[in-house]
Amino acid sequence: MCPSWWLWALVAVCAADVFRDEAERIMRDTPVIDGHNDLPWQLLKMFNNQLQDKRANLSTLAGTHTNIPKLRAGFVGGQFWSAYTPCDTQNKDAVRRTLEQMDVIHRVCDMYPETFLCVSSSAGIRQAFQQGKVASLIGVEGGHSIDSSLGVLRALYHLGMRYLTLTHSCNTPWADNWLVDSGSDKAQSEGLSLFGQSVVREMNRLGVMIDLAHVSVATMRATLQLSKAPVIFSHSSAYSLCANRRNVPDDVLLLVNQTRSLVMVNFYNDYVSCAREANLSQVADHLDHIRKVAGAGAVGFGGDFDGVTRLPTGLEDVSKYPDLIAELLRRNWTEAEVRGALADNLLRVFEAVEQASNHQQAPEEEPIPLDQLGGSCRTHYGYSEASTLHHQPGALLAALASLLFSLRLL
Repeated sequence: MCPSWWLWALVAVCAADVFRDEAERIMRDTPVIDGHNDLPWQLLKMFNNQLQDKRANLSTLAGTHTNIPKLRAGFVGGQFWSAYTPCDTQNKDAVRRTLEQMDVIHRVCDMYPETFLCVSSSAGIRQAFQQGKVASLIGVEGGHSIDSSLGVLRALYHLGMRYLTLTHSCNTPWADNWLVDSGSDKAQSEGLSLFGQSVVREMNRLGVMIDLAHVSVATMRATLQLSKAPVIFSHSSAYSLCANRRNVPDDVLLLVNQTRSLVMVNFYNDYVSCAREANLSQVADHLDHIRKVAGAGAVGFGGDFDGVTRLPTGLEDVSKYPDLIAELLRRNWTEAEVRGALADNLLRVFEAVEQASNHQQAPEEEPIPLDQLGGSCRTHYGYSEASTLHHQPGALLAALASLLFSLRLL
């Protein structure tokens, strides 16, 4: 007769198989939409965006968290690909670098049309689902990518950008980043400046989702109060479980609930366990916590694959999503709640953003004041002397001082 512990082990294995099978059944109908993947950055670093390099073949690509077989195994049906450029490009070539990353995303869709479908709407995501393809959308990671220009913001929208992360790990001239809360950076805008408010309004008008990953708590609150549409955190976790300032505190989660917004949980160990090591169960803890505080409709997935160096045991790459879904089912998440986290919550937010958009409304036009821009190589076309003096009291004082000095010399 077998010892009893063998029997319990067998029961546990069978139960695990049941939850995994159930996860796959659900995901065949409702594949996961992941809020943030940095594969385009890896393509730049590894191949300088030369997709015809044989090593860059996405069917056989090694050394990354993401390739086509892994996406298929993970039932990934929608992906916001990050068009990311680092903070050191601010006031330099950020716009060029962003355009290049958006271009490589479009070229991936062109090179692998049997796998990827580049889309720019919620309807496009549903179409990709029906065709069994990975709906591919562009998220621009970092407000420095628009170079404090509403014109650039609009141009990126027309090129397919459907979310903009208001900051990365640096302030823009109009919004504060998360390092302000850690004490590693100084607040400039106390959340959003007047121009930052214009950016939020223009994103609402266009139908671009506002992403609050990477921003300060003050920026989170200001944006959640100002935006006419729900917002997302494309790759952030729960601060109560890991006190890293990249995560979302409970009082903000309550605002997420009130605004029907969305937190897409990040898998980076440092944001999951606040340590070098983490595991799949701890990621599920974050999902549980956000569901408890902000509601089941506020939960999503933003793995940050290929953008981080350490991932939890059990979530080593994009193929592991069914294991995480099985864990949620094991924790008594309902099928409706699971489908919400997989795709339905994001689709609801995206549709609400689209419905709130109004392209018949006049666009925001007031430029950022010249004295708020950095960069010694910047030209000043469009900032006439009259408008410059109108927007910059400091410039008026400087002009008066210059005049007095010239009169003294005469």
